[in-house]
Amino acid sequence: MFGPEYTKIQTLFKRDERNVIVPGDWTTDEFEYLKDCPWRWTEKIDGTNIRLHWNGSTVTVGGRTNTAQIPTFLIAALQPQLSPTVWTAAFPDSPDVTVYGEGYGPKIQRGGQYRNDPAVILFDVRVGEWWLRTPDIADVAFKLGFEMVPIVGVMSLADAVTAVQSQALESAWPNARIEGLVGKPVVDLFDRKGDRIIAKIKGKDFADLERRGQAAGARSA
Repeated sequence: MFGPEYTKIQTLFKRDERNVIVPGDWTTDEFEYLKDCPWRWTEKIDGTNIRLHWNGSTVTVGGRTNTAQIPTFLIAALQPQLSPTVWTAAFPDSPDVTVYGEGYGPKIQRGGQYRNDPAVILFDVRVGEWWLRTPDIADVAFKLGFEMVPIVGVMSLADAVTAVQSQALESAWPNARIEGLVGKPVVDLFDRKGDRIIAKIKGKDFADLERRGQAAGARSA
């Protein structure tokens, strides 16, 4: 009814007993193997996952899981994008489309720094069994009246970690602080279970790591 659930996005590194990341201790073998390959990165949005599924006649709104509850104010904000006329024009021959996005803005992201009203921003699209490429995702976003998550660029995993850890990146929104990055290999790849290989890097994880290091230094002084 809601379309396929989105692949769980893994953090690059495992965590210790205090839930602090351990750089270099990769979460998956695939990340370690692909660490020097080019990945395409987008800005990680602080929000709530949204799925929109088109079955050829109606649009169904869901969250990351089939039991997730969607805020009513976000549903209300989505009304212009839920018109069957809009989806029929965008997908005249496709009765199985799932659009994945992030609900963001006031009441969702603390402080509402991204924008003054709640909305959904797209990050992926699946048509039948096919995942669309970045230019096609942008085209779908335009046709349905959505924005697309900002593209940061192409970097290896190591370079992306350095960029986030050093706080060298700025958010596409002047009043927001960048939360981190989400990346996929420039060529879509899948693991042994058939899940897509996707990684996230959060600035908060490195801030927590630095605080722990400072606390350890203070105790040993």
